[in-house]
Amino acid sequence: MNLSSLLRLLLIMAVAFVWQLQAAEPAHIVMMIGEDEYHTWETLPEFAAKELKAAPYRVTIIQADKADKNQFPGFVEAVRDADLLFISVRRRTPPVEVIHAVRAHLDAGKPLVGIRTASHCFALRPKEPEPKAGLGIWQDFDPQVLGGNYTGHYGKDPAAITVIPGAESHPILRGVVVSELIGHGGLYKNTPLQAGTTPLLKGTLPGAEIEPVAWTHLYGGQKARVFYTSMGHWDDFKLPAFRRFLLNGIAWALEKP
Repeated sequence: MNLSSLLRLLLIMAVAFVWQLQAAEPAHIVMMIGEDEYHTWETLPEFAAKELKAAPYRVTIIQADKADKNQFPGFVEAVRDADLLFISVRRRTPPVEVIHAVRAHLDAGKPLVGIRTASHCFALRPKEPEPKAGLGIWQDFDPQVLGGNYTGHYGKDPAAITVIPGAESHPILRGVVVSELIGHGGLYKNTPLQAGTTPLLKGTLPGAEIEPVAWTHLYGGQKARVFYTSMGHWDDFKLPAFRRFLLNGIAWALEKP
């Protein structure tokens, strides 16, 4: 073997070694938490410690600042390295740099998972005044990114959860005992979903419309994978079926088995 061939072989081996190292690295999940109702500031760190890190994933948790709920210290830096962004936020107006960082993550084709109040994470209520200078909103985050249509909810009665016909074989439902799922905390009004979504589960209440409670969507030109569920109440996290469902949704978004 001449010197040129040897160098070429060494280069190929080095590239293969680096690729193997990168492939072996656990995916990095950044969790953005900022809501005052469903205790995800407690349930999600516990879920990350017990389920995600064992998967294994690398997890960075960014909580809203206790002194200023619109501030998410360290988020912009963390999400630059994120393989997946996980959102549990309710009606916050963070700095515009945070909104830009979320957009950049999605525009790069990177996946996002949202639960419960993520459908109105950066949205103002009707007639609510514009945020202070330097703070941002994303009023159409729900229809644009999640593919949803949140308009409120039906009280707080638990909803019965069933599979939407045709979704039975979807990988997010693999191994999930759907009959053990319960929609705690009130059924969200999401009908009709945006075009291009793939509904997975529906919730029903006596005297109420049937509503989708989980679906997938592809966002933007890069087709970023998005998984959303309106479940996420603290009692949902007590159910092994929900925890498996959420794990599956994350794996699907990351295109991992």
